[in-house]
Amino acid sequence: MTGFTQCWRDTVFLSPDGKLILAARGIRTFAYGFLSILLGLYLDGLGFSPLQVGAVLTTTLAGSAALTILFTSVADRYGRRRMLSVSAVLMAGAGLLFALTNRYPLLILASLTGTIGATSGEVGPFLSLEQTILPQTVPPQRRNMLFGIYNTVGGLAGAAGSLFAATPVLLQRWLGWTELTALRIMFVLYAALAGIALVLILRLSPRVELSPEDRALGGGLRESKRMVMRLSALFGLDSLAGGFVVQSLIAFWFHLRWGAGPELLGPIFLGVGVLQAASYLVAARVADRIGLINTMVFTHLPSNVLLMLVPAAPTLGAAIALILARHALAQMDVPTRQSYTMTVVAPAERAAAAGYTNVVRNLAQAVTPVISGYAMQVLSLGLPFVIGGGLKIIYDLTLFAMFRHTRVREDTR
Repeated sequence: MTGFTQCWRDTVFLSPDGKLILAARGIRTFAYGFLSILLGLYLDGLGFSPLQVGAVLTTTLAGSAALTILFTSVADRYGRRRMLSVSAVLMAGAGLLFALTNRYPLLILASLTGTIGATSGEVGPFLSLEQTILPQTVPPQRRNMLFGIYNTVGGLAGAAGSLFAATPVLLQRWLGWTELTALRIMFVLYAALAGIALVLILRLSPRVELSPEDRALGGGLRESKRMVMRLSALFGLDSLAGGFVVQSLIAFWFHLRWGAGPELLGPIFLGVGVLQAASYLVAARVADRIGLINTMVFTHLPSNVLLMLVPAAPTLGAAIALILARHALAQMDVPTRQSYTMTVVAPAERAAAAGYTNVVRNLAQAVTPVISGYAMQVLSLGLPFVIGGGLKIIYDLTLFAMFRHTRVREDTR
């Protein structure tokens, strides 16, 4: 209760720009929440194989990485608001293209925009650009909590979106629509929500841009380059592992293994999202006490053991319980990782650091969904869970060994 009270207080005292960013984040992640569940089902309904579904997800993640590289490299030259606005326009266009065609090459083209919600979290350059802006909206001592709030808003909105994924079933029952028609409407809604996010982004003030003093220092990484490179390599390993079990593939696995439809998947991932949202606030509080690296590692390790146990679950109920337990811990490293990255660098280097670390994560994650789809189709349905969990454990142990004694800016631990 204390954590949620603190969250409310910090939100009240956020700058108007901070509140707009949180609102846009909530709108987008609500859309990601339902689309990440429905995407695999929609592609399956169009007659595509698990391998083709994995290829769409891989293309989306690769496109996200490419846009992140481009947009973060020019954001402080052409404007962070402008780059966020272009991202929202691309998100709307991709949603409409998915709604209007079932031709696989065009779906791949839409996926290249990197803005189709393959996961319940952020896709496209939004995360890197907003991660750069957020530290400017609060004092340094509130930064950990702000990143906790930012991810909590995303988690709760994504959870609500997951529950909303049951809407196509209701449309079929109430209006007599076919399954594909109902699913297409959800892509139209996805595009409309991107438009609402665009309106919010356009209201951001010039204060979200890099200050003239910091702009004079030039962009890119300088004194923090070595640190950012090491972190990026490790974050890439974690993301590579996560690509085996993105939410769309987990939902697809439940569909193939247990015959779960949207009416069951929605409540499951509602629970996932609520647990994740609560964990973000807990992570911020824990990090203030034991440090960012300790929080990242000690919460992540047990979650990965639970992930590896999912395919061994003897019943649907046991599989759901393991997924929920895993996600209660799995995302506590997200706000701490973001905050830690921003403590490493000076303000003039934040865009480059955020862009670089997130690009490496996106590129690494883009490799694995197609491999995961192949493994599910040809080798073993549950193999991606084992591989993903094992690689994540290697990441946790390596991160702790390399950075547990590191001291960074504004972090006295």
